[in-house]
Amino acid sequence: MSTIFNRSSLIAAAALACAALTPAVSQAGAGDIVVRARALYLEPANESDAIPSLEVPENAIHVSSKYIWEVDASYFVTDNVALELIATSPQKHTVSIGDTKLGSVRHLPPTLTVQYHFAPTNPVVRPYIGAGVNYTRFSAVKLAVPDVAQLELETNSWGPAFQIGADFPITDRLSLNVDFKKIDIRSDVKIKGTDTVVTRVKIDPILFGVGLAYRF
Repeated sequence: MSTIFNRSSLIAAAALACAALTPAVSQAGAGDIVVRARALYLEPANESDAIPSLEVPENAIHVSSKYIWEVDASYFVTDNVALELIATSPQKHTVSIGDTKLGSVRHLPPTLTVQYHFAPTNPVVRPYIGAGVNYTRFSAVKLAVPDVAQLELETNSWGPAFQIGADFPITDRLSLNVDFKKIDIRSDVKIKGTDTVVTRVKIDPILFGVGLAYRF
């Protein structure tokens, strides 16, 4: 967890330094659309129930961290309130227990948030917070406990999403963006072809992103 916050602190500091050198520019207002493209670092919480029959302790199942891309669009309902739809492509993750690889899974996690922008006219930094809902669809599930059983996940996951970030104006329409998100993504793990639940996995990732925003 410390790795992602160390990286975020350095990038945020650089963003503030760059933004302080830019001239005053106009802001997004009611009716505007802002499109952002971000590079993200995704770090799962890696929480899971114990599996007594296999002598697997709590939180032993790990989903791989990775860098991904994201595109989102925000529609400003008022000067301060915006609706943001966040999208990416299906992302593949490796799943393991300790040094034992269980396989891989893909997930597609579109997210809708309502944002509040605190200082939409500030020429240096424009912070915001957001909250909403995430829908995740799992696909291409290829999981198995070696020499024991094939596994499968619930297809769908619904959960809350929380967000904090800031835009740093560069020009009249272009901004640098830094963004944190915490998303609840959870699924029951079952023996394939049965209703037998082996464990429940809480992926619940933290995502740190940096990118560019363009106001239309």
